[in-house]
Amino acid sequence: MASVDLLDIESQKVGTIDLNDTVFGIQEINQNLFYEVVKAQLASRRAGTHAAKERAAVSGSKKKIYKQKGTGSSRHGSKRAPQLYKGGAAHPPIPRSYAYRPPAQVRSGALRHALSLYLKEGRMTIVDKWEPSDFKTKAIASTIGKLNAKGGSAIVVDTASNEKLRLSTRNLDNATFLPPEGVNVYDILRHDHLILTQTAARALEARLAG
Repeated sequence: MASVDLLDIESQKVGTIDLNDTVFGIQEINQNLFYEVVKAQLASRRAGTHAAKERAAVSGSKKKIYKQKGTGSSRHGSKRAPQLYKGGAAHPPIPRSYAYRPPAQVRSGALRHALSLYLKEGRMTIVDKWEPSDFKTKAIASTIGKLNAKGGSAIVVDTASNEKLRLSTRNLDNATFLPPEGVNVYDILRHDHLILTQTAARALEARLAG
């Protein structure tokens, strides 16, 4: 078990928390897992709405445009042919889904390695609790500044029921709020720092330890 300082929202130590090594304590980070999972996440976001008309879809007569022989020109059967002006495209792009899912072990393994990497590099902060008294984005930004030891962007993780924290964070350009069940490799890696509440850390352990 890795023992990590537990802070309050003023960045003062109030205790320690023991974290499961299988989730937060992996020593040899496999970055190939990051590549596989992030590639799949980004592929799933593609709209896949590209399209062009093939010869069956363009307008125009199907009649043979002139007789087979005697014209001195190439033989053509339809004005819709791809080689003709305003003809249909040959093998055009069609709407499709690019989504795919890596195996569950790869997805969960990549998330465990990402959490372990951030803890290993000192880019993770765990707070005892974070319950804002009001919907104040400025106050949340100030607290993130105190807790974010490395500076830059931060991802804040707490239960979805923490409405004041969630709604106060969403207006910040350099911060993202996620519930424990929504934490993913792509969002972790695109932020410089990870801030977890104690409840969120335990929820991630319960989600990934098995």
